[in-house]
Amino acid sequence: MDFDVLIVGGGMVGATLACALGDTALRVGVIESAVAPMEWPEEEFDIRVSAITRATEKVFVGIGAWDGMVRRRVAAYSQMHVWDATGSGSIDFNSADIGEPSLGHIIENRVILAALLERMAEFANIELICPAQVTELERHPDSVTVALEGGRRLQARLVVGADGANSWVRERAGITTTGWSYEQTAVVATIKTSKHHQDACWQRFMPTGPLAFLPLPQGLSSIVWSTTPERAAELVEMPESEFLDELQQAFGDRLGRMEKVGPRGAFPLLLRHANSYCAERLVLVGNAAHAIHPLAGQGLNLGVSDAAALAEVLLQAQAKKQDIGDMAVLRRYERWRKADNVAVMAAMDGFKRLFSNDNSVLKLLRNIGLTVADRGGPAKQIMIRRAMGLSGDL
Repeated sequence: MDFDVLIVGGGMVGATLACALGDTALRVGVIESAVAPMEWPEEEFDIRVSAITRATEKVFVGIGAWDGMVRRRVAAYSQMHVWDATGSGSIDFNSADIGEPSLGHIIENRVILAALLERMAEFANIELICPAQVTELERHPDSVTVALEGGRRLQARLVVGADGANSWVRERAGITTTGWSYEQTAVVATIKTSKHHQDACWQRFMPTGPLAFLPLPQGLSSIVWSTTPERAAELVEMPESEFLDELQQAFGDRLGRMEKVGPRGAFPLLLRHANSYCAERLVLVGNAAHAIHPLAGQGLNLGVSDAAALAEVLLQAQAKKQDIGDMAVLRRYERWRKADNVAVMAAMDGFKRLFSNDNSVLKLLRNIGLTVADRGGPAKQIMIRRAMGLSGDL
């Protein structure tokens, strides 16, 4: 065997899994097609960011990657303000209400990945194979063979698909999915406003989709604006001044004037869930197993929880001298993660459908619901702790 575990996909989730298996008896290979940047001009911000819960922070600390993220730049947020554009309903969260210093952090995706890759390079039992493209995958009773572009062939006891929502590994294994398109596209960009974001996340629900402002260092904000695909295409292409006017009108003046916007990008929103997380000598993590709407920023957090759970299952199996590629072992991971992932996906789908419409009855219900939840006392604190990952699994 060349490796015990071969991870296809060296993005944030694949790299987290590799680091979680670092300094162990397992030989780990990570195959990634794209070379990630490790440094960039200080004034440049990645247009893709992730909301990191306290539970995910704990995983990053445990694998030794958190300091690398903090050294680059992270933005803690201690408040969250959510309101409905069609009524008076709103809810506010504050970390002080539960005696915590923050609710979580907003971190650029390339900051997370650079810190993980930096940490991965420190482990003697991990080999990063990059850039490399997988062209073939053959599963056998006791091993998996992977062929790379150029002819190199690798053999492992287990292959992990960490290659994103359009997973080649999942497709190659014949694992089917359930899901649908939301007929929405998220526009992302970095914004400078005349007022400071106050270390808070701001989210306004509109009939066409939510508009979120997420705090970044230097008083900047990252926006995620979910809207129709046609509208998103217009927003990405229009002149800067026109875009800022449209953003001002959509969001309001809670952060003052919209002064400047950086490069804009867009990506389609969908829900997709693998009907199985594992097959013979193969297992899925992160977006390869599940893709959800970004309205609560839970996508990466679910993936990191997958990686932490799978690492624990594999190391326990190894310690007991069990075959890490055996279906009985892989099913333990699937049982652990699938129920929690399905619950979060169902909740996010429900929120999306409740808030992204113009139905008069639902408008009334959601505004009443937000107001009641805001006055919920202990129930609201439980909601906050759950969202932070401080209760429940991982």
